[in-house]
Amino acid sequence: MTDERLGDALWSAIDALPRGSGIIFRHYATTATARHALFVRVRSVARRRGLVLVVAGPPVGRGPMLRHGRHRDALTVPVHSRTEAIAAVRMGAALLFVSPVHPTRSHPGAPVLGPVRFGLMIRGLKAPVIALGGMDERRWRALRRFGVHGWAGIDAWA
Repeated sequence: MTDERLGDALWSAIDALPRGSGIIFRHYATTATARHALFVRVRSVARRRGLVLVVAGPPVGRGPMLRHGRHRDALTVPVHSRTEAIAAVRMGAALLFVSPVHPTRSHPGAPVLGPVRFGLMIRGLKAPVIALGGMDERRWRALRRFGVHGWAGIDAWA
């Protein structure tokens, strides 16, 4: 997940991703012109390194792009409840981002799922799940028993 909080650490975070990983390009608070320029740089690195790049928020530039959000053409969908998760699967989402598992600076004070409710929420879903919200590698390993596909973060990379 990209975010203005990463600053120049964005590039080392992208470099740390293994081939086949993905980037959700966010940068919501960046002006449209600067956001487009940054997206072009990130896209170049992603292509060179074999990373999947998905855009959240408004489209960046023209042409086809993989999208993140709650709309019909979304490849990935953020979900915060079992009801949202089931709706996203029915909508055809290829990947679900379930959050917040733990407290996160992205949504301060938001109620968290915790590992047990997270596990119950994703049980039996017909789409791979990415855990989000206060995640790091140690917390991801603790969730693997629930069949979680992977994890995403912002602060974990900063």
